[in-house]
Amino acid sequence: MPSFSHRAGTSAPLSWIAAALVAAFLCVPALAVMPNEKLADPAMEARAREISKELRCLVCQNQSIDDSNADLARDLRVLVRERLVAGDSNEQVLAYVHDRYGDFVLLRPPVTGYTALLWGGPFALLLLAGLGTALYMRQRRRDVETMPVPTLTAEEEARLMVLLNEDKSGDGR
Repeated sequence: MPSFSHRAGTSAPLSWIAAALVAAFLCVPALAVMPNEKLADPAMEARAREISKELRCLVCQNQSIDDSNADLARDLRVLVRERLVAGDSNEQVLAYVHDRYGDFVLLRPPVTGYTALLWGGPFALLLLAGLGTALYMRQRRRDVETMPVPTLTAEEEARLMVLLNEDKSGDGR
């Protein structure tokens, strides 16, 4: 293991401390389900863990209740296990929790018109902005192409010829 100490040749107690801290932080999610929450039946416990992985911790927001250490997540894990012990199927447990907490509690919420709008809205706005820009640029190009070229009056042409002839004569102005 590489040494994290600043001086070459010294022992590496700092690297051992760093490794221990990393290992401790990596073990934290494993401690989310407390031993007193586990069911005696391994098949029932596996179902509870499967359901818990589909439910969002309302405190942590992007963690499942299976991975979260929050008190609310613990309460929801206990609720899931109680519903399973009462004889509910996985779908019934999910429906029970969904009825009480809404779509947000599901890590994979159902696709509805509202969620489709949330996911598709930004892309639709980007498409509309691109289309609007393309139409604007096309219209500008047409306006420039159809714009009449101004003609010079006889007096302006005479003045232009005088200026051009002066420049050719080498006055150097």
